[in-house]
Amino acid sequence: MKFILDHIFLIAIVVLSGGALLAPLLTQRGKKATPLEVTQLINRGKATIVDVRDATAFAGGHLPDAKHIPVAELAKRSGELEKFKSKTIVVVCEKGARAPAAASILGKAGFGDVVALEGGQAAWQSQGLPLKK
Repeated sequence: MKFILDHIFLIAIVVLSGGALLAPLLTQRGKKATPLEVTQLINRGKATIVDVRDATAFAGGHLPDAKHIPVAELAKRSGELEKFKSKTIVVVCEKGARAPAAASILGKAGFGDVVALEGGQAAWQSQGLPLKK
């Protein structure tokens, strides 16, 4: 007990550092899929792609057969995806930062199998996978 009282600041730093290291692991919720996993889902016909980027980015190139619903409109327009509830919904953004939030919106709307493309469209392109304009 004396050690704890004598070194309270050192212990506080250790606890805060540990918390800072664990925070990203605890806050990253939702499922993610690599470009390879998404390609396999597409090839098996088990996935629907939803691109949540803005219209300009979508027009510049997107995954084949992607449905465009910007993340700001996703909650209002999730009904457009009702017929795809039996499939895996793959949410795509530019670099993978907005997709988990969009996947969460779809999860709350009742979609059971929603994944975010890990690394976003940038990861897709880096793998040399096809885009459609």
